[in-house]
Amino acid sequence: MDTFALIVTIVVALGFTYTNGFHDSANAIATSVSTRALTPRAALAMAAVMNLAGAFLGSGVAKTVSEGLIATPEGNKGMGILFAALVGAIIWNLVTWYFGLPSSSSHALFGGMVGAALAGGTTVHWDGVLDKVVVPMFVSPVVGLVVGYLVMCAILWLFRKSNPHKAKRGFRIAQTVSAAGMALGHGLQDAQKTMGIVVMALVIADVQSAGDEIPIWVKIACAAMLSLGTYAGGWRIMRTLGRKIIELDPPQGFAAETTGASIMFGSAFLFHAPISTTHVITSAIMGVGATKRVNAVRWGVAKNIILGWFITMPAAAMVAAVSYYVVRVFFG
Repeated sequence: MDTFALIVTIVVALGFTYTNGFHDSANAIATSVSTRALTPRAALAMAAVMNLAGAFLGSGVAKTVSEGLIATPEGNKGMGILFAALVGAIIWNLVTWYFGLPSSSSHALFGGMVGAALAGGTTVHWDGVLDKVVVPMFVSPVVGLVVGYLVMCAILWLFRKSNPHKAKRGFRIAQTVSAAGMALGHGLQDAQKTMGIVVMALVIADVQSAGDEIPIWVKIACAAMLSLGTYAGGWRIMRTLGRKIIELDPPQGFAAETTGASIMFGSAFLFHAPISTTHVITSAIMGVGATKRVNAVRWGVAKNIILGWFITMPAAAMVAAVSYYVVRVFFG
C-alpha cells in the first residue's frame, strides 16, 4: 500500500472537516448572533470549543460511516475511491457556501462516497444508505419542524403572563446554553463522520483492522480541524439561517437551538444515525417561526434551501464519480 496515498487521503479528509466546520458553523450560532444573545466572534469561539468537546462523546456515527454505507474497498483503488468521495464533498461544500445555501455537508460526504463507490465498482450497502441516511434525511426535518413548533408553543404558554422585556432578556442569557448544546451536538455528529473516513483509509492501508477502536490521534485531528473551520466562520450561510428565513427573537432562538440539539443527541446515541445538523436546525427555525403566523416564515427562501437538500447527494455523487475517473486516468 502506497503510504503517500494514505497520507494524501487523510489530509484531504481533514480538509473536508475544515470546510464542514466553516460551512456548518452557522448551524450552531446563527440564531444566537441574529438575536444578539452573543457577538459573532464570541459565538464562534464558544462553538469551536464545544465542537472539540462534542467530538469525544461517542463513536456510533463514525462506525456507521466506516462500515455501514459502502464495502471497504481494497488497495490503491480503494484509496482512490475515498479520495474521490472527499473531493466530491469538498467541491459541493464550497459551491453551496459561495451561494449561501445551508446544504448538508453530511449528505455531500455520503453522496460522494456512493458516487465514488459506484464509479469504482465497490459494493454500496443500499440498506444502510436507506436506513441511516435517506430515511433520517426525510424524518429529521419533519421532527425538527414539529418539535420546534411544539417547544415554542410551550414557551409561549409558560411565559404568557411574564413581562416581555424581562422574558426576552432571560432567554438571551439562556441562548448561550442552548447554542453551546447545539455546537456540542454538531461536534458529536460531524467530527465523527470524518473519523469514519479516516478509519476506512487506515483499514485499506492495513494500518489497523476493521472494528478496532478509533485511534486517539484521529479523534484529536478531526475534532481540531472541525473547530478551526468553525472558528473561521461561514458568514454567508449565517445570514440565510439567522435573518432570511425569519427574524428571530431570543425565545424563538432558544426554542430552535434546544430542538436541534435534542434531535442530534438522540439520533447519535439512540440510532447511531449520521443526520444533517443543517436540516435539523433549519426545520426547527421554520417550526418555531410558524408559531407567530404561518406567513411569518419566508417560505420562498425555505423552498430554495429544501431544493438544495434534495440535489446535494446526487450532485456530490456525480462530482465524486468524475473525480474518481480523473484519479484513475492520472494515477492508474
